[in-house]
Amino acid sequence: MIPGRFDYHRPASIAEAVALLASLGDEARPLAGGHSLIPLMKTRLATPEHLVDLGAIASLKGIQVDGDDIVIAAMTTQAELIGSALLAERIPLLKETALVIADPQIRYKGTLGGNVANGDPGNDMPAVMQCLDAAYEVVDEAGPRRIPARAFYFGAYDTALQAGGIVTAVRIKVPPHGHGYAYEKLKRKIGDYATAAAAVVLTVADGRCATASIGLTNVSETPLWAEEAARILVGSTLDTATLDRAVAAAESITNPASDMRGPAEYRTKMAGVMLRRAIERAKSRATA
Repeated sequence: MIPGRFDYHRPASIAEAVALLASLGDEARPLAGGHSLIPLMKTRLATPEHLVDLGAIASLKGIQVDGDDIVIAAMTTQAELIGSALLAERIPLLKETALVIADPQIRYKGTLGGNVANGDPGNDMPAVMQCLDAAYEVVDEAGPRRIPARAFYFGAYDTALQAGGIVTAVRIKVPPHGHGYAYEKLKRKIGDYATAAAAVVLTVADGRCATASIGLTNVSETPLWAEEAARILVGSTLDTATLDRAVAAAESITNPASDMRGPAEYRTKMAGVMLRRAIERAKSRATA
């Protein structure tokens, strides 16, 4: 399919991009890696009259340390996340997740900002960001602000991002040294969205779970932060009975659609299977 006609804009700064989006109104869309937007345009499910390409804005690229946080600029690609020695050492969950997103060709162009900003429930990074308690740095006409990932998603493609605003960076507090982590994803084939997936970060002290956080992917209209399931883990030895309770709590908050990936009941159960595997693998990686 061929997209409809559109005007192309390539601003050189964040301020210019926000001004363009504000002046062009609802008929303009920001363009990052393009892997969500361009397919929609090709099938005419999206027909923007203006594309505002963010690729020339130097300040939207890079990874840096800011105190106890790591700040990842929005146009940083999945391949750059995978290749970052800093992230591999400090937040290895990001590399593990990026490695199961689509395929290498897409990872070389797909960006972190694009993955988290458009509200697609099938994208992998939003649930991971909720698990990590990340915040999104956003700029719109009102100026810069931060929005917690856990408060950003309202529904499928419905987010806290105001019209004309863009996500400029993702800010993540570095998890404690020795934390355990895992991202488990079930998909039909390489390159596919998850049938269900689970992210886990936990710490262990004196043989018991000291802290835990859980995110679930593609089993509702939004990514899910499974707060109650994580609470059940804390204080336990992560024994089988506790995992059973945590899995049941996580499954109870899912609401997947029945689609080509399977009926809703199956996808809910697969969310539980992925979560159990992720907890077990995170436990094996955690050190006191």
